[in-house]
Amino acid sequence: MATINKQKILDSVPQKGFFGNPKGLFTLFFTEFWERFSYYGMRAILLYYMYYEVSKGGLGLDQPTALALVSIYGSLVYMSGIIGGWLADRIFGTSKAVFYGGILIMLGHIVLAVPGSLSMFFVSMVLIVLGTGLLKPNVSSIVGEIYAENDERRDSGFSIFYMGINMGAFLSPYVVSSVGNFHLGFGFAAIGMLIGLIVFVATKKKNLGLAGTLPANPLSQNEKKKVFTKLGIAALIIAAIIGITASAGILTIETFINLVSILGIVIPTLYFIFMYRSPKTTSVERSRLIAYIPLFIAAVMFWAIQEQGATILANYADKRTQLNFAGLEIKPAWFQSLNPLFIITLAPVFAWLWIKLGKRQPTIPQKFSIGLLFAGLSFLVILLPVYFGGSDALVNPLWLVLSYFLVVLGELCLSPVGLSATTKLAPAAFSAQTMSLWFLASAAAQALNAQIVRFYTPQTEMAYFGVIGVASMILGLCLLALSPKIQGLMKGIR
Repeated sequence: MATINKQKILDSVPQKGFFGNPKGLFTLFFTEFWERFSYYGMRAILLYYMYYEVSKGGLGLDQPTALALVSIYGSLVYMSGIIGGWLADRIFGTSKAVFYGGILIMLGHIVLAVPGSLSMFFVSMVLIVLGTGLLKPNVSSIVGEIYAENDERRDSGFSIFYMGINMGAFLSPYVVSSVGNFHLGFGFAAIGMLIGLIVFVATKKKNLGLAGTLPANPLSQNEKKKVFTKLGIAALIIAAIIGITASAGILTIETFINLVSILGIVIPTLYFIFMYRSPKTTSVERSRLIAYIPLFIAAVMFWAIQEQGATILANYADKRTQLNFAGLEIKPAWFQSLNPLFIITLAPVFAWLWIKLGKRQPTIPQKFSIGLLFAGLSFLVILLPVYFGGSDALVNPLWLVLSYFLVVLGELCLSPVGLSATTKLAPAAFSAQTMSLWFLASAAAQALNAQIVRFYTPQTEMAYFGVIGVASMILGLCLLALSPKIQGLMKGIR
């Protein structure tokens, strides 16, 4: 199977047509908009579905287990990007990965929409995890493909793309949490993914040209046979192990959570080693991978805080916050729309700012350090209402609004910049897989959260928010001090 060179791909993509960016950004913007609508709509009510009583339509799990499982779910969603990136790079390209992934995600939401049990929840988890692993890293990789490496529109394009993600994430909590019950809400999430698939199929040929059509590092026919045989054997072995350990009572929810937490740290570590030692990675690319390591660690710290918006802060909104405010009855899930609302508002400002500053803008490591400082501050402000009002009084919802606002300032310095940096620092032979590595930062963060969230109670709020917030700010200052060294290892990438 032949590969297509970068210039031929660029020539096939209309370079104007969507806010001064390549026309393909339109297709990717709206595909990701609807995929995120489906995912964040499901996630907005998932925690409540898990710990609400069966009489209220929930699964009736205890709260610490529900908090840990939501974190594990998120970790697996991003961890599966390894599979999606590898399949795209070696077998069928990023475009088909996006399409197949969307179908699996839609099926997963349909399973959740059918009233069932905890076993049905785990079936949906498998489908959504595999589907997101195929779609999420690869749609972002295609964004990178439609720009030249040193195109100054690149960061701006990723910021616009990121705004599309958050437009879907903003609308879905309102829609999904307001339709009457959990299962109808999950049904709306499935419809959202269906719309995304229709947009992608209808516009990809005209807008994306050759982008995503062929794998970057394809397997030969002989290699395919060997790989598929090994994968089939591995799948049978894993299925047998799960069946035996589950029936023997060894594989419990607790051991499952602990196993995924370990994998969340081990897998990205092995991934870095594999790409660094590959003969297909050049010396310049190895230097860039070394530079990527502190950025990855910073991203893990940031996402460990940001992702708690769907666990600790979601629980905080439900249990600790005044939900009757200014004459308005607030649903707890609505708070999860704050993060994307602020991003929608501020992403154009940050996109304009990076273009306006041009070569005077902060370097990539400096932007990451700023992101960590804001993330830490977002947790520290939660200390104030606890300090002044105690752990028993309900908290004014504006404190949660402020916390979400601060973490968004950090997110806009780190996340779209991280996506762009990943496409620029990626070894050529591992383009989609390196994007999977970026999402492994979220996987590692949520695997870490699965253990951390168990320490949270209203009585431990001061210590919980304080320790995590201070740790983030210290790491941000360390990264700022190391920024010149990291920038040098990037070998000309800004």
